[in-house]
Amino acid sequence: MTVPNMLSILRIALIPVFILAVAYGHPRLALWVFLGSGITDSLDGFIARFFNQRSELGAFLDPMADKLMLTATYVALALPETGISHPIPAWVPILTIARDVVIVTLALILNLTHGIRSFPPSLPGKCTTVVQISYAVAVLIQNAFWFDPRFVAALKWGVACFTVYSGVHYFWRMRSWTRTQP
Repeated sequence: MTVPNMLSILRIALIPVFILAVAYGHPRLALWVFLGSGITDSLDGFIARFFNQRSELGAFLDPMADKLMLTATYVALALPETGISHPIPAWVPILTIARDVVIVTLALILNLTHGIRSFPPSLPGKCTTVVQISYAVAVLIQNAFWFDPRFVAALKWGVACFTVYSGVHYFWRMRSWTRTQP
């Protein structure tokens, strides 16, 4: 087991800690767990590249840990009856999860029908991830300390726009792949 893979597993193990911190009204702990998860994400990528510790397991675990943490963050912050004073609207996790389900479903269909196995992230997809993480951090800071609600609201709408745009972009990108593949 490589160090990057252990760090990815640690990130997955931190998800219940994060959820419990949100559920029991400890937004500062939730913020630190989320930031710690981000640091270990950066570390595992650096170690994998710099020390040539890339692996097939890591290629699966790393993005899975990222997606699980971000999804858990959005769902936990949207749940009613938590100790969070500034929750996010339920439509935000619904929209982001729906986009991911559509992308994964299309990728699976492309794999089964055309044998396409590689689905590199696009620039709109990467930008969407940055905006989604920024929104999560802003909401966590808003709950742990204070953050300008106008900025948080702007990020929320940024998440909506980027999520929809990148979802449509992936759809058209995958559609064009079907036309170029036999």
